[in-house]
Amino acid sequence: MTALALRELTVPGRLNRVSFGLRPGTLTVVVGPNGTGKSTLLQAAAGLLPASGEIEWEGQPLRRIDVVERARRLAWVPQEAHFQFAFSVREVVAQGRYIWGDDEDGVDDALAAFDLKALSGRPVTRLSGGERQRVTLARAFATRARMQLWDEPISQLDVRHALEVLALARRMADAGDALLLSLHDLRLARCFDRALLLQGGRLVGDGRPEEVLTPAAILHVFGVRARTGVSLDLELPHD
Repeated sequence: MTALALRELTVPGRLNRVSFGLRPGTLTVVVGPNGTGKSTLLQAAAGLLPASGEIEWEGQPLRRIDVVERARRLAWVPQEAHFQFAFSVREVVAQGRYIWGDDEDGVDDALAAFDLKALSGRPVTRLSGGERQRVTLARAFATRARMQLWDEPISQLDVRHALEVLALARRMADAGDALLLSLHDLRLARCFDRALLLQGGRLVGDGRPEEVLTPAAILHVFGVRARTGVSLDLELPHD
């Protein structure tokens, strides 16, 4: 069964008739220039923006899924994390479990997964931008939702934490989750099973990263020349 299906998804002035489906066990990246609709796509797919067209989660029309079930099935991570109240890191991550009742099962695992145990008692308002981003990712991870939509999840992270987040996303997909991430760094696209290329609110490429992000496509969409295709030269050390 398809985890997420979009048909003719349209947000006036931002997205134009975008259609694709995500299968469980797939790690997908959406790329494109600034302002091309990446964030809009993720928000609309999550049901957070009004849009025309059809959105289905696991074969059900989104409009027929109540808000509680939505929160259990899908987790969305915004591009920037803003916190108005000085909750501790642990309290914020535990918010990912509220939808299941008074249940903190998995909070410690989420803190560990995003290297936050040492910060668990610190107010989120006293964190750096990268630390706040890891907190929002940990909160989404704690939901154990089988669909995860992460908008620029590594934009503020240092190189080690960025690679750790991508490695975790890979493990989640291998365990059967469906993940859709937006990124700017095309060199990281080879970490993914599939790439969606947006231009001007339209889907202009869909397939394996090496098939979608060709030098010709990069020149056409981004206006830059690619000397050697898509590559990733950094990796985490092995234990």
